[in-house]
Amino acid sequence: MADTDKPLLIKRYASRRLYNTETSDYVTLEDIAGFIRQGREVQIVDLKTGDDLTRQYLLQIVAEHESKGENVLPVDVLTDLVRSYATGMQSVMPQFLASSFEMLRNSQAKMLENMAHFPNPMAAVPGFEALRKQQEAFLKSMMGGMPGWGGSGPAPEAENPAKGDDIAEIKRQLAELQSKLSKL
Repeated sequence: MADTDKPLLIKRYASRRLYNTETSDYVTLEDIAGFIRQGREVQIVDLKTGDDLTRQYLLQIVAEHESKGENVLPVDVLTDLVRSYATGMQSVMPQFLASSFEMLRNSQAKMLENMAHFPNPMAAVPGFEALRKQQEAFLKSMMGGMPGWGGSGPAPEAENPAKGDDIAEIKRQLAELQSKLSKL
């Protein structure tokens, strides 16, 4: 039985084929994406050199999903990422992104925990309604195309007139964060 506490080791052969060391078979990028969706950590190494190629392959998975129309990353976010490589933001960006996703995971875990422990979870969380609206707008823009997240993308403007206000608020907050980060 596989030890899911340690990363699944995938070896890349000279032929660029990817080999799952636990099941002793070849895998595709889509297989690797499936392992990750199931909560499994992966590590991809070059068999010959021992170089860690995990980052390169994860970026390739993201790029393939984006090119298929499974858009999670808005163009302005991608633009800011590209800009960060040429500015002082390059050193701050990894921590910012990691912290943002950590906050998202913690919020989701806390919400699920509250739902399990309280008959009315909304009553247990002060300011829940404001948080819910903000998180809903964020989740729609970030995860609208993922199965189980309520649809194939953000709701059209006609169906969701408040969307423009939510996006404007998120853009305002992002501009504030960018301003603070640039002052660092």
